[in-house]
Amino acid sequence: MRIALFITCFNDMMFPRTGRAVTELLERLGHTVEFPQGQTCCGQMHFNTGYRPETLPMVRRFAEVFDGYDAVVTPSGSCAGMVRDHHRVVAAQLGDSALTEAVERVVPTVYELSELLVDVLGVTDVGAHFPHRVTYHPTCHSLRMLRVGDRPLRLLRAVKGIDLVELPDAESCCGFGGTFALKNADVSNAMLADKMRHVLDTGAEYLCAGDNSCLTHIGGGLSRLRTGVGTMHLAEILASTERNVR
Repeated sequence: MRIALFITCFNDMMFPRTGRAVTELLERLGHTVEFPQGQTCCGQMHFNTGYRPETLPMVRRFAEVFDGYDAVVTPSGSCAGMVRDHHRVVAAQLGDSALTEAVERVVPTVYELSELLVDVLGVTDVGAHFPHRVTYHPTCHSLRMLRVGDRPLRLLRAVKGIDLVELPDAESCCGFGGTFALKNADVSNAMLADKMRHVLDTGAEYLCAGDNSCLTHIGGGLSRLRTGVGTMHLAEILASTERNVR
């Protein structure tokens, strides 16, 4: 398949290794991965804070840049959710029929990584090797908007050498929520404290998730407490092999 990588702003600026991991993984599985240079923000932050007219140029750019690929993959449940659930809304509400057609053509090709691997490519064992104790946090957008279900866990269970342990109260939010963590810092920190306690209860070496935004929030707290627990995006674990494992 000819697959476009939608890296997202957050990953592009702070976690480029996640994009490299997605590329390495998909190329290892025999697919062609391209990185459209014209891509920009999907508009999630603008849309969520009420700036819908300002979101329109980003929706239009996304539809133009990612048109024509067999699939578009992103290592972010939140950005995949924005494109799949809200780009249609922006195009329709602002009465742009040409954009609506373009969005309807592109949106069905957009997948979060675990969806692409399991549903489209039909694989759960991707040849990964990661001999560490790992627990998995299902991020809110992937869980509630995309409804990825147990797809990430099915992929992780097939990783050779992994000791995958269940995270207590896994489906509870970590407290990040983008601007929520800034506007409601006290509530966010209380939610973070609960999440960190559950992570530490597992005895895991690494916390895994499908969104680096949540991993940054939880990982920051774990680091400040000097817990020694690391964080890794799902893509990075799946890209690990016996030759390059940490």
